[in-house]
Amino acid sequence: MSYMTDRKRAEGLGSAKSGTDHFWAMTKSSVGLLILVPLFIFTFGSALGGTYEEVVAYYSKPFPAIVAGLTFVVGWVHFKSGAQTMIEDYSHGTARHVAIIAVTCISYAAIAAGLFALVQLAL
Repeated sequence: MSYMTDRKRAEGLGSAKSGTDHFWAMTKSSVGLLILVPLFIFTFGSALGGTYEEVVAYYSKPFPAIVAGLTFVVGWVHFKSGAQTMIEDYSHGTARHVAIIAVTCISYAAIAAGLFALVQLAL
């Protein structure tokens, strides 16, 4: 039997005061992806099926390279935020912190690898 008040039992379990900021960040990245993904598909579709030299020449132009780079960055940051929210909602304890760190590292590593490949292709 516990003699704690309802307030004492609920203390520390309430709002983290960051939900609205996270919601708007996810909404902004969603709108960004809504614009970037069709542009990426359009630009990538033009290069699809070409020889290596044609693809390198195509991605040497600024517009396709910038669209691809922005899509990589915004897409992986959006993934990181969504995965972190899912982990925070459904896991507890040490596994929660390890999973959040792992998702963050994987996301930023994927961004770095994608941008490195794009720079190698464009230059």
